[in-house]
Amino acid sequence: MKKRGFLFGLLLVFAVEIAALIAFAAGDVGTSQDTVAVNEVMQSVRRDWKRMEDHENKTDLAYAVLDAEGRVLFRTEPGVSESVNAAVAHRDTILDLEAEGLVQGKVIIYNEEGWRLQEQKQRTVVVLAAAVLVQWIICIGYAFYLNRTVIRPFEKLKGFARRVAGGNLDIPLEMDRQNLFGAFTESFDIMRSELRKARIAEAEANASKKELVAKLSHDIKTPVASIKAASEVGAALAKEERTRENYTQIIRKADQINTLVTNLFTATLEELQQLLVAPADMESRELEEMLESSDYLHRASVSAIPECLLYADHLRLQQVFDNIFANSYKYGNTDIAVAAYREKDRLAISIEDFGGGVPEEELPLLKEKFKRGSNAEAIEGAGLGLYISDYFMKKMKGDLVVENGENGLRVTVFISLSGTI
Repeated sequence: MKKRGFLFGLLLVFAVEIAALIAFAAGDVGTSQDTVAVNEVMQSVRRDWKRMEDHENKTDLAYAVLDAEGRVLFRTEPGVSESVNAAVAHRDTILDLEAEGLVQGKVIIYNEEGWRLQEQKQRTVVVLAAAVLVQWIICIGYAFYLNRTVIRPFEKLKGFARRVAGGNLDIPLEMDRQNLFGAFTESFDIMRSELRKARIAEAEANASKKELVAKLSHDIKTPVASIKAASEVGAALAKEERTRENYTQIIRKADQINTLVTNLFTATLEELQQLLVAPADMESRELEEMLESSDYLHRASVSAIPECLLYADHLRLQQVFDNIFANSYKYGNTDIAVAAYREKDRLAISIEDFGGGVPEEELPLLKEKFKRGSNAEAIEGAGLGLYISDYFMKKMKGDLVVENGENGLRVTVFISLSGTI
């Protein structure tokens, strides 16, 4: 509907412009003189010829009266031609004034064609300028409309796709479902939600696998330890060298089994090493856009960020902020205070909610894999956000500190300055 209105408005303005041009091209500027008024001028001049100082113009015409020698006896206003040569150049009407059969002088009637043409030009220019202005207003308005309904939604989709590609599936895609791409963006958010459910299911499966591996490790290590102990006793009591060697071989194999079981237990952590972290130089002012992007409920108040050059991976740092904000809104559901300050060779970004914090004994556990606070009951989650964030910060030569602040849980991200690594 808006597109039709835009096209209709442009067509209407074009029609006005074309009509103005046609009117100007076909217009008659009225080059002919009013013969009745001219006769009246001639009659009044003949009547007053002997006393031109008392002569009055009773018409709308502008004219001048010259005697036979070219002297000006009368003129209605300045600007009227005062000589025959000037009148010829201006295309004025020149009439002989006869009396008693002799030419007594001349009457020069001013040609108004020039200013009438100029007046018509001015009217046409005003109409065309107004039409062009209206065109510009319509185009600028439509450009703003396209920016709001097309460009900005696609920018949001771009950032959303970057988050999904980076593995962040917690922040929803907030867009107006009534715009041109409402159903399109809603489908994207449904996809994010389904991927998030799949990720949680995968995390739960990994947690179950870890528990199973821990139980099997304990169950396997117990009989292996018994076998090793019995073999050591047998080796100590054996009288023959061959028998002692057999017991020693059993002890070595028991140690090998114990090592393999330990490796199996730690193998569940190795998948994290597959996440690439490539820090590089970035300006601190980029943090403003990153924090704004992470604050998807728009409840955070951010202090001024000192200008400096940082050493960080833009994508991974965005994931860190996304995880912190998502956790804060998920478990605290309060406003968020963000403070930025320099601390030696690092820039600190402190993010604190107003949820009262967590018990002190739980703080060391929050950065461990699959560990969640006691306030996480009945709230879906995998317990990986702070664990992964801490891993990313260490890879960027930074740090992540979790503590209770004055109002709630405070997570401080320490980003190294460029050139200090």
